[in-house]
Amino acid sequence: MTPTRLTIRPPADYRLARDVCSYGYFLLAPNHWDPETQSQFRVLDLEAGPATCRISQRAPKAHPRRLKGAPLGVNFDRSLSRAEQTEARAQITRMLCLDTAEAESRAFHKVDNRWKKSGRARLFRSPTLFEDIIKTVTSCNVAWPSTINMNARLCEALGGRSTTGGYAFPSPAKLARTRAPTLRSRCRVGYRDQRIVDLAKLFKAGKIDETWLTNPATSDDDAFKFLLTLPGVGPYAGGNIMQLLGRYSRLALDTESVRHGKSVLGYTGTDKQILEQLEAHYEPFGAHKFRSYWFELWDFYESKAGPAHTWERETTGKSFTAALLRD
Repeated sequence: MTPTRLTIRPPADYRLARDVCSYGYFLLAPNHWDPETQSQFRVLDLEAGPATCRISQRAPKAHPRRLKGAPLGVNFDRSLSRAEQTEARAQITRMLCLDTAEAESRAFHKVDNRWKKSGRARLFRSPTLFEDIIKTVTSCNVAWPSTINMNARLCEALGGRSTTGGYAFPSPAKLARTRAPTLRSRCRVGYRDQRIVDLAKLFKAGKIDETWLTNPATSDDDAFKFLLTLPGVGPYAGGNIMQLLGRYSRLALDTESVRHGKSVLGYTGTDKQILEQLEAHYEPFGAHKFRSYWFELWDFYESKAGPAHTWERETTGKSFTAALLRD
């Protein structure tokens, strides 16, 4: 059967290269950004099994330079059923933050107009909350190149394989039945082994309700308190998961934030004092404070490594170490 091709209409202010290459998870397997073609590849785990997709954005012939808001073309390596097409659209919408309306972008730019010209407002994330949480856990207390390696091993060792040979991110069911020692030895996740298995079991049992976590009726405080009850999720991980849920009112501060406070913002004092200064610095941005913090941080990264849409996972991605970022 003919491989499926989908066309997705994004918001009018959407630009694929800018909005995919906006957060470090675009460098984590099974995501693969191709700087040469400015396309995003990955394997999606769908109803009938894994399927590799290539997402690209081409300007209309009538306006060859107008990429912003242009349709997204999604090419799969196999035919998808109607149900799978609906499933794929939902996963891609979440991953690319296509549900972030122009009005929300404008509201952010009104609060922090530093990013109005570039149009930055969306942060790349995973097709599922489960993948986002596991990626967050693998990014805690470790250098970024190790996070890249952990996620690559998780996919290769435990993810389903597509017809073209790529690997999906492992499902909650697969990780839930994996023994912690096996996970540690095959995927090099260290002390995170049992926590990852426990998180998978919670998802499999339906005890983590994304609908409740994203419902506007659920307060940020209640969502954050729940996240802190999850295995391996502390204040930093909780803050990061909040923004992956589309809740930007909290920061996710760690040693990298302290470095940013010192080298970019010129703060002095103990780490605790610098963290307090950071909280005060971003407080005026209110419900958008994580966005303001992150794009400030991302801007610094790009000053060191060039525009993110030119980065490759195996080269630039793995070079993000403390030595590179030190002034």
